[in-house]
Amino acid sequence: MTFDGAADALPSPEVSIRQLLELIGEQGLLLFCVFLAVPFLLPVSIPGTSTVFGLLLLLVGAGVTANRVPWLPNGLLSRRLNSAHVATVLRKSAAASRRFEKLIRPRLLALTHGATLNRINGLMLVLVALLLMAPLPLFPFTNTAPAIAIVLLAVGMAERDGVIVIAGYVATAVATAYIGLLLYGVFWAGSGILDRVWEFLGN
Repeated sequence: MTFDGAADALPSPEVSIRQLLELIGEQGLLLFCVFLAVPFLLPVSIPGTSTVFGLLLLLVGAGVTANRVPWLPNGLLSRRLNSAHVATVLRKSAAASRRFEKLIRPRLLALTHGATLNRINGLMLVLVALLLMAPLPLFPFTNTAPAIAIVLLAVGMAERDGVIVIAGYVATAVATAYIGLLLYGVFWAGSGILDRVWEFLGN
């Protein structure tokens, strides 16, 4: 089922993540990764989802790495989302897919085939899922950068397009460098404040 078809079939007023996975269809897991990343790319949102979506992406990435269907906790699968918000994300995902579908085709198949490459691609998904969950809510692009990497990796793997997978690797490297520098800066800023507090208490 396409994203548009899934949007039309959503129950109202809420849909569980389990139902959403069933609606998305056969390529569910990788397309589900795209769905989970889209709210961080577009001016639409599903409130309170950064940690939940990041954890789901982490588990899917672990499943790809292990070359098996990932274990997803019942609590997450039962989590209910507003159907209107979900439909908006699905329709925008469909529109974006149509815009770029002529650019995506099976290429460089060596990067999307075989157990070793699947493990590497899965590990990349795990890494960007962790980056998405980084506690940096006040800084720009901290969700957008890993979300771009997630979409490129998931689409590249789903469509067997090694060029898109390479773009996903590059986006992952950029996101890792950016968020790593921010975390480093926050850590040292926090250390400086803590030192001043100890100095004040010591006096």
